[in-house]
Formats: sequence, structure tokens, C-alpha cells
Amino acid sequence: MFPTSYSTILPNLIIVSLLLMTTAATCASSATLSKPTVVSVLSIDGGGVRGIIPATVLSFLEFKLQELDGPAARISDYFDVIAGTSTGGLMATMLAVPGDDNRPLYSANDVKEFYFYHAPKIFPQISRIEFINKVANFFGEVVGPKYDGDYLRSISREILRNRTLKQTVTDVIVPAFDIKRLQPVIFTTDDAKAFVWKDALLSDVAIATSAAPTYFPPHYFETRDVDGATRRFDLIDGGVAANNPTQVAITHIMKEIMIGKHKFSDMDSIDGRRMLVLSLGTGIPKRSERYNARSASRWGLLNWVFDNGSSPIFDIYSDASSDMVDIHVTTLFRSLNAEKNYLRIQEDNLVGDTPSVDMATEENMNALEDVGRKLLTAKVSRVDLETGIFQEVRGEGTNAEALTRFANLLSEERKRRQSK
Repeated sequence: MFPTSYSTILPNLIIVSLLLMTTAATCASSATLSKPTVVSVLSIDGGGVRGIIPATVLSFLEFKLQELDGPAARISDYFDVIAGTSTGGLMATMLAVPGDDNRPLYSANDVKEFYFYHAPKIFPQISRIEFINKVANFFGEVVGPKYDGDYLRSISREILRNRTLKQTVTDVIVPAFDIKRLQPVIFTTDDAKAFVWKDALLSDVAIATSAAPTYFPPHYFETRDVDGATRRFDLIDGGVAANNPTQVAITHIMKEIMIGKHKFSDMDSIDGRRMLVLSLGTGIPKRSERYNARSASRWGLLNWVFDNGSSPIFDIYSDASSDMVDIHVTTLFRSLNAEKNYLRIQEDNLVGDTPSVDMATEENMNALEDVGRKLLTAKVSRVDLETGIFQEVRGEGTNAEALTRFANLLSEERKRRQSK
């Protein structure tokens, strides 16, 4: 668990990362890199049904890996850490949950298909008439969460079986937030292997990180420590603390390496040139369609919680968190001349119903898949550190080409490890 106030967490993570990466880079300049290990991180943002967007991107990446290494290749075979928040946390657990043969149970395409089949039941639409939906949702959210969460809980338990964190086929990192202690809780495979009480069911972790305020009720569960004492968790969506878990993942893996506890503790040093980080967003609305000061100046409590079918206060917190992380991670990799080792794929021009986290109609889900496909053909973009706006990067091609380059690097690294 982290300190109580999240306002101190992000700056502290940034300072820690800067110190770790600067120290590592200094060591690397004087050490012979006889161990060319590359540490790979996959990070997936929260965003409800918009998880279809990163799932579409991951399906493409897995296809490229299968072209290189055969049809059995899975995303979790290539990433040392898969971090996810909210819908990204559900995806992370699905990608890393083992089958009976201890191989990944689901492919990236399975994850994408999960949304098309189950999202309409997780986010049931009361009526096909938009106005009736909005009225029903408004009154529903005034007296309780928009959805009861029953189907989310049942399907999470079904697909994740009875597996726990320590059983994942690769390391996972999933943030949630404990409303009783007012503290973020970061679930990790490393911690689950070290402490019995942190070895929660993957289904509990997935449900907890997805329990978005106003949409789903909080999730309560218990674990026990080695002495049998009960540990209680009262959790909501990890997006209130780290909707983009990239920074959390990088800091965690580097901290473990530096203190000699990580599985790569035999490495002499690590820096941005020896990390591959793929960070996938779930899209943000077109800027011209966001809220404005004139209309918000008349809002009261209810308007901030519910406006036109969405929750402005939750949207603002989650989007701001994601954007700040991207800005800081971009700065870290740029300072170490390793910008190409950090690939952020994010759509910043969602329109119509696509910005919604819970519009699980067939039409909107098809539109979200189309957004993901178009992202693949879009040029590689990075956040402009002055404006905060994504700008096309000249000379780096499309996202599909960048992902193909990542696939080659990931495949080479896996083969190198297998040859040892």
C-alpha cells in the first residue's frame, strides 16, 4: 500500500523513477552490458467498454508475434509485467491467468471477443430509446450505483476460475483503492508470492479494480495471513488513483531490481535503453466536445456526478491521471535518449457515443473496434510536453509499424532467454 494522500503519490513515483533511472544510467555508462536483458512492460488504461480499443491493438500485436513464433504465441509470453487498471485490470488478469497446462488461458483475440459477448450484460441498456435510458440512469444513480455488478462478479469468477495472483503466467500489477483506509492498494504477483495475505483471487482483483464509483458498488473481500488473521479490503476502481498504471509498473519493476528482489536481480543495471514499455489508452473525447466552464459554473453536486449519461468528476479525475502519467513517462524516456522504447497508443478524438464507458450497444462496440483498427494505421504520436496534445512523430511510421518493431524485439528477447 502507498501513503494515504494520492496527491503525494504521483510526484513521489516520478522522483523515485528519476533517481532509479539516473543511477542506473550512470552505472550502465561504466559497466559492460554483458547481459543484454530487456525488461518489457505492458500497461493498459481503464475505460469500461472502451477496452475494446486496446484489445484490438493487442490482437494485432499477438498476430505479429504468432507470425514470428507460431500460433501458440501469447501476449503474456513476451511481457515481464502486465499492468492494468479498471477494464485494463480485467484484461491483464485474463491475459495472465493460467490454464490447466499452465499456459495462458486466453489469447488477445479472446479478450476482445469477451467485450462483444459480455459487455452488454455487464452494462445492460434499459431501453433502445436514448432518452428513456438517460432518465432511468439519472434516477438510478441518485439512489445507488448505475449497475448492480452481479454479472460482472459472476463472469469474472467464471473466466478467472479459482486462480490467485501468485499463479499468473507472468507478473501482473493491478491498482485499486481502499475506501475504508483511503489508500491505494497495488496488487502484484511479486507481493502475492512474498506475502500470503496479498495472494488474492484474480477474480476479486478484477472486480475490485473495475468497481467504478457511480457505476458499480464497491467490492469487499477478505484474505488471511500466515497466522490465519483476516485481512479485509473495501475497494473501488483503481482509476481514482492510477487510471494509467504505466508509472506504477515502471517504478515497481525498477525498485525490485535495484533492491535485488526481482527475478532479474542478477542484472548489473538497467536504464531506459533496456526497457520496452507499451502503454495502451482507451481513448479520450475530442477536445471540442469536453465540458466547459460556462456550463459547469451552474453545476451542483448532482451535475458533477451525473451529466448527460456520464460522470464528469470521475471522467476528469481518470483522464487527468492518465495524461499526467504519459507526460512524465515521456519525459523520463526522452531524458535517457530512449524515446522509441516507450510507445503510447492513444486515441484523442473520440466522438458520438464512443467516449462512453458503458454504452455497450452493438453499434458502439463496432465503432470502438474500428477506432482500434484506425489507430494501427495512424502515425506514431507522442504527447507534446508544452501543450499536452498528441503530435505526430516524423520518421517513425505508423503504430502498426512500431508494434511490428516491438514484436521483433520481444521475440528476439524471448528466444535469447530460451537459449540459455
